[in-house]
Amino acid sequence: MSSGQYVLVVAGMLGLFLSPAMAADADRGAELAKRWCASCHVVDSGQKQASADVPPFAAIANKPDFSAEKLAFFLLDPHPKMPSFPLNRNEAGDIAAFIAALRK
Repeated sequence: MSSGQYVLVVAGMLGLFLSPAMAADADRGAELAKRWCASCHVVDSGQKQASADVPPFAAIANKPDFSAEKLAFFLLDPHPKMPSFPLNRNEAGDIAAFIAALRK
């Protein structure tokens, strides 16, 4: 393998490991969000009830500095106010992709 091919292979592998939201499934993320996140967050427009002190997913998506990749990494190591859900990288990426799809 030439050095140029090696660099491409390594870059491709790093992309898989460093960007969980890249090949994410927003539809699966919607299912996960409804199951795990809807008790606190408004996850879609049809939801009637959620906690008043947490942002709806649409508000998160529309923040000026929103990044699905940053959100996916955040979900893997949530802050103390969030329950500890054992999300894997794909699930975190899927939820982040779902939230990104809400951006207007």
